[in-house]
Amino acid sequence: ILNAIMLYLMFSAPPALDGGGLVAYAAVTYVLWGVTYTMMDIPYWSMIPAFTEGGKEREGLSTMARSCAGVGSAIITIITMLCVYRLGGGDERVGFKWFALIIAILFVLFTTITCVNVKEKSTVNVDSPSVGQMFRALIQNDQAMTVVITIVLINCAVYTTSNLVIYFFKYDFGGEGWYNSYTLFNTFGGAVQILSMMILFPLLRKFMGTIQVFYTGFAMAIIGYVVLLVLAFTNMSNVILLFVPGFFIFAANGVLTVLTTVFLANTVDYGQLKNHRRDESVIFSMQTFVVKLASGVAALIASICLQICNLSNDTTDTAAVVTAATSSVVGLRMTMTILPIICLLCGIFIFRKKYILLSYFVHNLYKVYFFIAEVGFFIVHYKYRNKLSTFFYIHFAQFSISRHNSYIPLFGRPS
Repeated sequence: ILNAIMLYLMFSAPPALDGGGLVAYAAVTYVLWGVTYTMMDIPYWSMIPAFTEGGKEREGLSTMARSCAGVGSAIITIITMLCVYRLGGGDERVGFKWFALIIAILFVLFTTITCVNVKEKSTVNVDSPSVGQMFRALIQNDQAMTVVITIVLINCAVYTTSNLVIYFFKYDFGGEGWYNSYTLFNTFGGAVQILSMMILFPLLRKFMGTIQVFYTGFAMAIIGYVVLLVLAFTNMSNVILLFVPGFFIFAANGVLTVLTTVFLANTVDYGQLKNHRRDESVIFSMQTFVVKLASGVAALIASICLQICNLSNDTTDTAAVVTAATSSVVGLRMTMTILPIICLLCGIFIFRKKYILLSYFVHNLYKVYFFIAEVGFFIVHYKYRNKLSTFFYIHFAQFSISRHNSYIPLFGRPS
């Protein structure tokens, strides 16, 4: 609700404001919108490890969530300016105000539907962690840190390319219709990314495990960047040819986005087994943080590239087409392809060296936890042979069987 209010206020600046006052208003409302969005985003994605178990169930929910997020983003991208023009009667300021109000109302409506209909399988009372406990939960969970670093590297690669691709079309691809070509390429890429989440990932999972699919995504992205670099040096002018590397890059990004969500959810179970605390929100707060971190790093890289290559950052469709120096164009090509490849290779190296939560281990993570605890109950039962220990043992075995139908207590049902 707070985020919906801030969304509306962000596009409802008082008409009397101008200059510095308008900048201050925009800065304050944008920061408050970002804070309230994070307050909503963290518990939303934390529902995945809270409501699912490792394996197909978690992969299916992650795929659905990411696919729907992509579809929602695509819909807004397509209809925003059309709705703004109609709602404002040609006045963009008024149009954005009413469009933001409509989106805010729909946001509250759909969030309410989610909260009313989604139920946890089980609830556990856990004390709110202190700031120190939050940092320890992250640092002590080596698998979470591995996944977080990998996500940062993947996002840095993707965002660097997405920030610079518009300059590639303006200064390298060129032509009077460069902006239309850029729009067409972006639309194609967005569609491929959504379809890769909905279709390609489930298809690959029929033949490969999650780790193999993850490495396949890395390989697809690297191949796409290599093909893009080769095509750039051929000085081609057909945007359809760019669909080939675009398919590999955007499809890989869709697959990797789903899998990094799954892997991050798995580290919550791992942290519970290792640290005896379940910290969904603490772990998934890193997802929002790494996206913003990678966006900032990529924006910095893009600005440095434009300065070094002496390229203007004017990307409006009415901007004059300028012929850039050959060295500037080469620098742009290298930055938007070679640098992402390096980031992806570093991500592969770190993930392969540090990540240990393979599919089989994740699927049996709860079984391992229950097995360890059951052995403890078994020892207590046979050591003291009293009614109290027998009572706890029986109820623990019943809970483990009801919680995991495939799990059978090692020592059988106690008489």
